[in-house]
Amino acid sequence: MNAKKHAMPTSSVDPDEAPELTDEFFERADEYVGDKLVRRGRPKAETPKLALTVRYDAEVVEAFKATGPGWQTRMNAALKDWLKSHSPA
Repeated sequence: MNAKKHAMPTSSVDPDEAPELTDEFFERADEYVGDKLVRRGRPKAETPKLALTVRYDAEVVEAFKATGPGWQTRMNAALKDWLKSHSPA
């Protein structure tokens, strides 16, 4: 625990010794529109995926993996296509 840790005294910073504000600094800075923080990065999906642990036959997984990168997305698409003509019950 850090319960007994004392706060370090703050020292005044000479403006001439302050680091230069570079383009990289501003690229990484938080941006606000009014009081709202603008989030960076990938936007949240309307229908997020669920992380599951499932077991498939080795031949099924190998067949999809053999198609290269994106095989899980193609497997998901194949299951969605199957649901169009079948009932999961």
